[in-house]
Amino acid sequence: SLSLSLSLPPPEHDNRVAGPQFRGGRMSQGPFRGPIYYDGPARQQRPRGGQMGGFRGPGPGPRVRFEDNYVHVTMNSGSPQDGSSHRRLKYDKKWLLTALQNLCSVPFTPVQYQIEGHKAQFYLEDACTANALCRISRQITDTEGYKVIVLMNPCPPPAILNTQLKPEDMEHLKQCMAKRFDGSQRALDLNNIRTDPDLVSQNIRAILSRKTFMDAVVKIIEENIPELVCLNLSNNKLYKLEDVADLISKAPHLKILNLSHNELKSEKELDRLKGLKLVELWLDRNPLCDQFKDQLTYISAIRERFPRLLKLDGHDLPPPIVFEVVTPTTTPPCKGSYFGSEEIKVLILHFLQQYYSVYDSGNRQPLLDAYHDGASFSLSLPSSQNPNRCSLREYHKHSRNIKRLKDPSTRFRLLKHTRLNVVALLNELPKTQHDTASFNVDVNTYTVSSSVHGVDGKSQDAVRAFSRVFIAVPAGISGLCIVNDELFVRIATTEEIQHAFAASAPTPSSSPVPTLTAPQQEMLSAFSLKSGMNLEWSQKCLQDNEWDFNKAAQIFTQLKIEGKIPDVAFIK
Repeated sequence: SLSLSLSLPPPEHDNRVAGPQFRGGRMSQGPFRGPIYYDGPARQQRPRGGQMGGFRGPGPGPRVRFEDNYVHVTMNSGSPQDGSSHRRLKYDKKWLLTALQNLCSVPFTPVQYQIEGHKAQFYLEDACTANALCRISRQITDTEGYKVIVLMNPCPPPAILNTQLKPEDMEHLKQCMAKRFDGSQRALDLNNIRTDPDLVSQNIRAILSRKTFMDAVVKIIEENIPELVCLNLSNNKLYKLEDVADLISKAPHLKILNLSHNELKSEKELDRLKGLKLVELWLDRNPLCDQFKDQLTYISAIRERFPRLLKLDGHDLPPPIVFEVVTPTTTPPCKGSYFGSEEIKVLILHFLQQYYSVYDSGNRQPLLDAYHDGASFSLSLPSSQNPNRCSLREYHKHSRNIKRLKDPSTRFRLLKHTRLNVVALLNELPKTQHDTASFNVDVNTYTVSSSVHGVDGKSQDAVRAFSRVFIAVPAGISGLCIVNDELFVRIATTEEIQHAFAASAPTPSSSPVPTLTAPQQEMLSAFSLKSGMNLEWSQKCLQDNEWDFNKAAQIFTQLKIEGKIPDVAFIK
């Protein structure tokens, strides 16, 4: 009987080895995989299904990756009647290879053909060739009527694949790369280099998916053209980029990389190249391109790894947003509040004093007078903090953190419109006591908006920090009316907790409540008693009139007659 075995690597591998006609270890004309062998007195075998461990029947099998295995294709000759008779091997090499090639749809070149006992073996280029040979199973018949059966199974890679390039082969590769290098553009074109005629004529097939060849290419680049800017590695059957990653340190100026028409299946392979500062990348005609649902997702995934990218697959991208930090820097210290002018400072501090005195009073209904009829309000919590395990749980159901909320209807529902809905929500929030000494206030006088940062809480074990942005418009003689309110609440830091409610005498730069002299405090108490207004509004009236008691009393009387003083001014 006759048995013939073909062993080859998985479709994604491009490990190719030398043939017997290339003595002295010279690389072969093609990328070859796995042995073919005849088995002399072998019994008839029936094709059996299987994947990595068994045999596969005639015809092409599934494309399966065996990282460290190759695939045997076994060919047996059976009896023309019942397949039970056996004969010894008698066909010579020329007859066998001619019979295979005449029927095989894919041309192939056997390399390292040899006889081992009753077996003849050689190597083939890839799995496609092996599948083509499987398809001619039972189609070869000798003069006695026996047919050849073709089967496949995995095998370890041959040791010859790990051989290093000889010095003369290294020199030929270097000369070939020099021919393909454009000095004016600092560009190296290695597209489909395995078919380069200069290398093929020397019986060298540069298979860049093999570590041996890619290491040689990187070494030549490092020693001769470290200033390389553009590299074309297209059409080289690359399925991994582990060895290409060495270019990060060997070619630090590389900006343009072409990896198109290869066999890269996962975007994660690109993580190996994240150290490259690429501005142009080509990936089209790789299997990984088909994994994205749309072009925007594809661009986003690639740009996440290469943020400086300006062109992808030949298409221009929007300019990237990057932050170059040339030298190590430290975060500057907080500069405290900013108001723009003393006039604005007085107005804002007085407004905040009034607002938070009502907010912390336990009855927030009077805040209706602080909001515009069409005001909007939203509350957010940090997405990184679990509200159920901290003091934020009472805020959680109102949080409109859009990083967590994906449902448009929920986002809209949690955005409160009109002052009635805004204040109704404020009344639902936990009671608070704000540490006004911790406030930092920034005012944009052009849009009349302010940003407030501080600490609020009722006890040391429930201290929370907040940031708040008010957008307000002028109201009345010297008041403000909020049209938009954004509140962000988080857990206070250890430092914030330690300093909370600890300031005994707040300074004007850090506290919205200005320090009053003894005469001013005495005047304030008298004015509050005479006008009937609370201390906050009485102080506002006196401040607006430069602490002139008689002038303030005249203005108060006039405004009260005109009905321009809100009811909240008389709530004590």
